Amino acid sequence: MGMKFSHNFSFSFRHRVAIIILGMIIGISSLLFTDSMARKLREKEQNEVAIWAAAIRENNMSPNNTLLRAIINARNNIPFIVTDGSLKVLHSHLIPEHVLNHPNLLREKLTQMSKANLYMEVRTWANDTYYIFYGESGLLKTLVYFPYIQLLVIIVFIAFGYITFRSSKQDEQNRVWIGLAKETAHQLGTPTSSLLGWIEFLRTQPVDQTAVEEMNKDIVRLTKVVDRFSKIGAATPLSEGVINEIVGDSVMYFRTRVPRNVTLTYNGLAMARQKAMINEALFEWVIENLLKNAMDAVSGKGSIDVKLSDDAGYIYIDVSDTGKGIAKGNFKRIFEPGFTTKTRGWGLGLSLSKRIIEDYHGGKIFVLDSEIDKGTTIRIVLKKIYS
Repeated sequence: MGMKFSHNFSFSFRHRVAIIILGMIIGISSLLFTDSMARKLREKEQNEVAIWAAAIRENNMSPNNTLLRAIINARNNIPFIVTDGSLKVLHSHLIPEHVLNHPNLLREKLTQMSKANLYMEVRTWANDTYYIFYGESGLLKTLVYFPYIQLLVIIVFIAFGYITFRSSKQDEQNRVWIGLAKETAHQLGTPTSSLLGWIEFLRTQPVDQTAVEEMNKDIVRLTKVVDRFSKIGAATPLSEGVINEIVGDSVMYFRTRVPRNVTLTYNGLAMARQKAMINEALFEWVIENLLKNAMDAVSGKGSIDVKLSDDAGYIYIDVSDTGKGIAKGNFKRIFEPGFTTKTRGWGLGLSLSKRIIEDYHGGKIFVLDSEIDKGTTIRIVLKKIYS
């Protein structure tokens, strides 16, 4: 199970990064452009208020002057309140009536505007004092919040595109896996049947029948492999299975085939029967794949331990080895298609194992623990059934 991460980045990954970077550039550009527009509009509105103040001051006008009120109300969307020196409201524009008629609400509104420095003090030649309190126009508020809304839309768009792209990519990969599996099953079917015929022939010949029986076990195992490949992509019925026995059969098969300096232990046969809903052929495939990976990891010398445990709701199958170990950053990557350090192989074993356990059986498979040069433990979790 000791593996290294391949440094070959996929074309689709580069595309996803490019899309994300492009979205960020568009979002940041929009924020900067809109912020610039908002600053210019804010300055323009401040200048307009300054002009009103100058009109009152230079012409010694009262804010109640009909001409002045007509000028500042014309095509104006800046909310404001004009008061005298005692903060008595003389004129207002775009301020709700319930605010003007409620002393506490009016006081809060004036305090809010003054804290934001959105007011001007005006002294006329007659030594009259007026205050112009004003707020941001609806257009300015829209410009302030618009880039954030736009950025949110861009993020949603990128996320939607990413999910759609990934989903279509996965569908394409699924079709490839299914086609490859069925073609493999088809190609292996004929020679496997032929080998079974040769086994029957050898049984009638004066040869070592022990060797013939061992060959027969391997051919039966090959027949199971063909059957497993044929099940990929097809309906996968689950039935009640005794996990102790199924895992035990795989362990016993490998025990006679591991190198002399490798020990293979299993505790499941001494436990009470543990049952789960499984597809036996596919589940055996997963166990065998984990055992093969463990054998590769120990490189001809070490130990492999298969441990069965349970609690009230779940069954746990732990496959541990004393091999090379896996870097912590690769705990999830080892289940990705194409991840392998072997000179031969496509890196599909653990990817298919994950799909079989999680998609078909509703369980979990993950790296429970691993240390470089000390070993690895991979755990399978299945829901327990009682009968």
